[in-house]
Amino acid sequence: MSDVLYLEDLEVGRTWKSLSRTLTETDIVGFAGMTGDYDPLHVDREFAAETPYGKPIAHGLLGLSLMAGLSSTCPRVRTMALVRVDQWMFHRPIFIGDTVHVLTEVESITPRGRRSGEVIWFRKLINQRGECVQSGRISTLVSSHSFLPRASAVPPMKSGKLKPNALKVEIAQDE
Repeated sequence: MSDVLYLEDLEVGRTWKSLSRTLTETDIVGFAGMTGDYDPLHVDREFAAETPYGKPIAHGLLGLSLMAGLSSTCPRVRTMALVRVDQWMFHRPIFIGDTVHVLTEVESITPRGRRSGEVIWFRKLINQRGECVQSGRISTLVSSHSFLPRASAVPPMKSGKLKPNALKVEIAQDE
C-alpha cells in the first residue's frame, strides 16, 4: 500500500494505473437491488438478448462507481470532499466478465483556503481489450500538509457587516 499523498505531493500531468476488477452478475444484481434500477437491459438475459448488445450490460452508474472505488487507492490521497463529476461520458457498454481498471491523471491543482486545494482528475475506465468504456473529470478537495497562505479575497469588515459584493459566491445548480 502506498503512502497517503497530500496537495503538495501532487503534480499536474502525473498519472496512475489502478488495480483491475472483474464485473460479475452478482455485482449487477446487487447494484440493481441497492438502487432499485431493475431495467431489463441489466437483469433480464432474454430481454437483453434482443437488444443490440445481445446480452445484459452493467448500469452506467455501476461503471462510475467502479471507477470511484478503483481510483480511491491509486493514488491514495487525503481527500476531504468530492466536489463535482464533470463531462462524464459513457463510451461503451460493460459486460459481465469484463475486467476494468482506471487510468488517472492530475489535470489541475488550485489552492482553496489555507488547508486544502481543488484537484481536477481526468479518469478513464478501461476494459481488458484496452477500450475506454467511460471517462471524465472528477474534482476533489485534497488536504494540505500545512496551512497555505490565507487568500486576500475577503475585504476587511466594518461594524460586523460585509460590504456589498464583498464575496463572490458560486452556487451549483441542477441542470
